[in-house]
Parts: sequence; structure tokens; C-alpha cells
Amino acid sequence: MLKGLIGKKIGMTQIFDENGTSVPITLIEAGPCYVTQVREPARDGYSAVQLGFGEVPARRLTGGQIGHLKRNDLPPLRYLREFRVKNVEVSEGDKLTVEVFSVGDRVDVTGTSKGKGFAGAVKRYGFGGGPKTHGQSDRQRAPGSRGAGTYPGRVWKGARGPGHMGNARVTAQNLKVVLVDEERNLIGVRGAVPGAKGGLVLIKEARKQ
Repeated sequence: MLKGLIGKKIGMTQIFDENGTSVPITLIEAGPCYVTQVREPARDGYSAVQLGFGEVPARRLTGGQIGHLKRNDLPPLRYLREFRVKNVEVSEGDKLTVEVFSVGDRVDVTGTSKGKGFAGAVKRYGFGGGPKTHGQSDRQRAPGSRGAGTYPGRVWKGARGPGHMGNARVTAQNLKVVLVDEERNLIGVRGAVPGAKGGLVLIKEARKQ
């Protein structure tokens, strides 16, 4: 069975284990997801499963999107995402729920981190800034000299500095599943998950276990 789901981050809470220890967890509303398409190496050049999540009124989709889903008599779905797999064990039209995961599994959760706008190097990367004394008045949170010397005589591409902070694709790896609620389509993973409340996340079986 494909161990992957699309979900929506609900927020963080805590539960208590058998020893009474508080465990911080992130709740994710995962699924139900539908298999909207199966990619085959002979036809598409690679093997993957496309899942759909989030039923919406048909007026919110384009005609092409509705036609793509009608091939398998599926409801209008807002989000479509692909999961690369080696062995496809599902068929188009199948429905996947949180039952594909169980307590104790390790998962990777991918989401879009919170956008924080334009930020300086001190906030963005933890630069130390300049001295607070010796007469300087406007260099305290400046990045300072960070270029090279005579060669190449410029700042290397990719060097850390001020810029757009957040709003990037981030994956939290090897999180432990500590809660599976089949009735409410909830998965609880230990630790934090990237993104704001209500953000879209992808849950996959952990690659590094």
C-alpha cells in the first residue's frame, strides 16, 4: 500500500505517554485522498502515484481539471500532488485514509514555511552584527564585509545575506507518528511541522530510517 497522504496542518498540542511525560505533537488532517492518476515507466518515463485532496465545489475548478477527475468518477478535488514510488500497489479511483499509517511509523512531512518578508542577515542567518561602541551608529545589525579578496572581486553567488525569509518548501524528516484517529482523519506526529495553520502538507514514509 502507498504510504503517502496529502493533508492540512491543524496546529500543535500535547499528549501524555504511559509515564506521564508531555509529548508535543502536531495534528494533521490527512485525507481522505483519491488516486487520480498512476504514472507508468513505459508511458510516462517514471513511476508515481498522483493523489487528490480537498473536495470543493465544481465551479472552483477549470474544465480540464474536472475532466481529469471525471475519468475515474472522482469528486472535484482542489489539490493534486504526485508521490514517486517504485512499486505501484494502487489503482486509479482508490481511496486512501489515515489507515495507511500506524503509531510508531516514521514519516517525512513537507510543507511551505511561514513567509516573513524581507529580513536582514542578523535575523535571517544569525549574524553577529558590528560592535556597539567605537562611534558607530548604524552598523550594529549590518552584515559587514562578506565578499572575497582580489579574486573574484565580488560576492560569491549563494552567499548568505539579507533577502526574502521563509515561504520556501521545507521537509521535516523522520518524525514519529504517535496518534492515528481514523474517525476524524487525524494524524499526530511528534515535533513541529513547517508552515502555518491550515497549510497544505505532504506526508510520506521516511526515507532515512
